[in-house]
Amino acid sequence: MSELNSTSIDTADVLAVDSAILRDSKAHQYGINETGFVAKPFARLLAEKLALARELFGDDLDMTSASVIRKIFEITALEEARTWSALGSYYDDSFAVTAKGNSLSLIGEELGIKRPFNRASGQVKLKLVGTLPANHAEIEIPRGARMLSQGGHHVSVMERVSLSENQSERIVSVQAFYPGPEHNLDPVFVNTDGENVQKIDRWHPLDNKLTSLFEMEVTLGETLVEIEHDEKLNNGDKQWSDKKYRSLILNAPRSIWRVEAIEMAVSLIPGVRQVQIKDGWGGLDINQSIFGNFNFIERVFSGERDLGSPYYFSVLIAPTVDAIWEGPDGLRAAVESTIDDLRPISIFPQIEEASQIGVGIECNLIVKGLPLPTGSKSTVNSSIAAQELKKRLMLRLKNYIDGLKFGDPVRTSEVMWALMNEPGIADIQNLRLVRYPPGFDEIDFNDVNTLTDKTVFDCGQNIQLAVNEVPEFVDIDDGIIVI
Repeated sequence: MSELNSTSIDTADVLAVDSAILRDSKAHQYGINETGFVAKPFARLLAEKLALARELFGDDLDMTSASVIRKIFEITALEEARTWSALGSYYDDSFAVTAKGNSLSLIGEELGIKRPFNRASGQVKLKLVGTLPANHAEIEIPRGARMLSQGGHHVSVMERVSLSENQSERIVSVQAFYPGPEHNLDPVFVNTDGENVQKIDRWHPLDNKLTSLFEMEVTLGETLVEIEHDEKLNNGDKQWSDKKYRSLILNAPRSIWRVEAIEMAVSLIPGVRQVQIKDGWGGLDINQSIFGNFNFIERVFSGERDLGSPYYFSVLIAPTVDAIWEGPDGLRAAVESTIDDLRPISIFPQIEEASQIGVGIECNLIVKGLPLPTGSKSTVNSSIAAQELKKRLMLRLKNYIDGLKFGDPVRTSEVMWALMNEPGIADIQNLRLVRYPPGFDEIDFNDVNTLTDKTVFDCGQNIQLAVNEVPEFVDIDDGIIVI
């Protein structure tokens, strides 16, 4: 009875419910009204019952907390309050803005938008099995490098990895490129033909990020980096959260003959980070000599468009770090296939890849409260605690930079704010933004000569981007020094 006692009301509350309220019950305040659904609270239900009992049986009725009739009314009011709460949930589940769980999924399916699945994730081991060339002390596998299974499943490396003779093995985080439970890859799974089709064991041959690795292997005539996949990938069977899925439903257009419909469809393609649809010839052409010289009510502004003449619109795509643009299973082909099902007759897309500008940082950190070792600067920065701190800072920077839109500047103040939110960071000195040229993901970062085009900005200076450029975080922490 603890639940009843904690929500019960005293005699003064009961007396406040007079006979006029008994007859009216204020029913218009509860249920469905202008503000939505308002459930009648437990205190109101109990007060009405006790007031009605007093009206029927007289003022001398024992309504103290120990009386039997009050306990009966409390139990009844509690069950009615639960019923009101359930009715409120049913009402909320009828609308996309308030529905939850399966109810939200059903609303999305009515709109033709099923709740998407997440991408499976896990770990693999990369091993340096060959001998590096004399001019290379280590080899790097960039973030976003693509791997394949024998069955054609695509998996992406989610962190930059350096392998050398001193550190020839690394366990790295990976993520399936395509969403869904079928990409919970199990390395021990064997199909009916006896083939281990889910084991990740090779690099994607068309991935430009791996050009340096492929060239070394061709020159040396042997495999340099081997993939060991021993643990199953997980969470591909989980779907988007209610918050993320609700945003998709509310922003979805209700007609396929709109730019927004194409934009939403393209944004759901695996490998698309951002998309922008541009109609360079849309709207009124105020430069025509006839503009402003006639009555729009009496005549049309221009002749009807000839359906036999092609008309083009631009689709600007910012790929994710693990996307491959060209090729039969590349991102361009996937976007073209999706748009072909939506575009009106004789209207064609011009698909463009956005210029991806690499952004990194250089700074000095003053750290307090973390178990860093004593000794020289190199000893401190090479410690496990310092490396883990830098990984956390890299993740914060990635979340900020990858969330920027086309043409958004990378601001030093926001980078500073992101870094200072990390526990243990007392101060940041000499923070400088670093801009890498387009195509930075194909750079061999071990070759100093390939980095001459990078630009290190002055302290406090932002990186300005053009409208067709999008920033992408370069996860190199060599310039982050703990002092």
